[in-house]
Amino acid sequence: MACTCFPDGAPVVDSGERYNFAAGPAMLPAAVLAQIQDELPDWRGSGQSMLELPFTGAPFKGLMHEAEQDLRELLAIPSNYRVLFMHGGATCQFGLLPLNLLAPGQSADYLNSGYWAAKAIAEARRHAPLNIIASASEDLRAIPPPEQWRLDPRAGYCHVTSNETANGLQLQHFPELSVPLVADMSSDLLTRPLPVERFGLIYASAQKNLGIAGLCLLIVRDDLLKAPRAGLPSPFSYALQAEQQSRLCTPPTFATYCAALMLRWIRQQGGLEVMARANEHKSQLLYQHIDASDLYQCHQQPADRSAINVCFHLRDPRLLPDFFREAAAAGLLNLQGHAASGGVRASLYNAMPLAGVERLLTLMRDFERRHG
Repeated sequence: MACTCFPDGAPVVDSGERYNFAAGPAMLPAAVLAQIQDELPDWRGSGQSMLELPFTGAPFKGLMHEAEQDLRELLAIPSNYRVLFMHGGATCQFGLLPLNLLAPGQSADYLNSGYWAAKAIAEARRHAPLNIIASASEDLRAIPPPEQWRLDPRAGYCHVTSNETANGLQLQHFPELSVPLVADMSSDLLTRPLPVERFGLIYASAQKNLGIAGLCLLIVRDDLLKAPRAGLPSPFSYALQAEQQSRLCTPPTFATYCAALMLRWIRQQGGLEVMARANEHKSQLLYQHIDASDLYQCHQQPADRSAINVCFHLRDPRLLPDFFREAAAAGLLNLQGHAASGGVRASLYNAMPLAGVERLLTLMRDFERRHG
């Protein structure tokens, strides 16, 4: 391992190992990347690349079935829920939810917990009347608890964003409601066990814990699969996609393949209890150091802090360029905070190993010793 220094004495470590802390697309496990590389020219001895595999053939249908069964096993999904592999990311669902779940003129409840919840609200309002049941504190440091939510018992559904990647807030518990609970879980699906039976619908972009961009996974309760509204294109209808096992049109085949590999990898690691313990440990190591520091600070209320996206600031923001420069030189990539929040963001999805967090802590301690 080579080590040189910047002029101010900061170490530059080139170990050959790189850790990608990006919020998405996120890092993939080395074993999954290696399998993709190995199988890309010839998938399972078929003589075809996965990129060429017909979606109507038995091999791809079998792959989708394997992926769905692994997901059902990991989350203990009840039999009255359908799994859909749909195009696009979660942002597409912001508009598709009211078009699929609401009758014309019917309203929905929305919890405004931060940046991405606000995005979902703005898009859904183009298609239906909304009731904002509660909003995060003005400084986005805390999420209102369920007992403060102003719910409408006539709403078609209640929407929450389980984890806010931009401002580092996460719902720790999910209430049982009288209306269907709908959740954007793009950043924390499969990072912890989940009471699926409390939800009417869960959706998640794949590029956090499920592989690569281009796929959105949906888990939908049967009773919410309604005939599509007039004007809704068939590929965007949950009911029609469910009837065709997500193959109403050509699905995102390569992204689905990557999701299948990720689901298998999570299962091989021991499942969601193991993922949850690892993610909690990684995040607490960072939070404990930040809270004891004179240089770093985390604004979020401890009870609402995300175990997946650790967001923090330097008390002197003028030091941020130096911090990011030294982090990149040490193989710690994409630590810049979201443009709406600034500061530093360390995304600790399932594929981030403990070694990556330990190296980040080493950098943080050394940087504070010289600049704190």
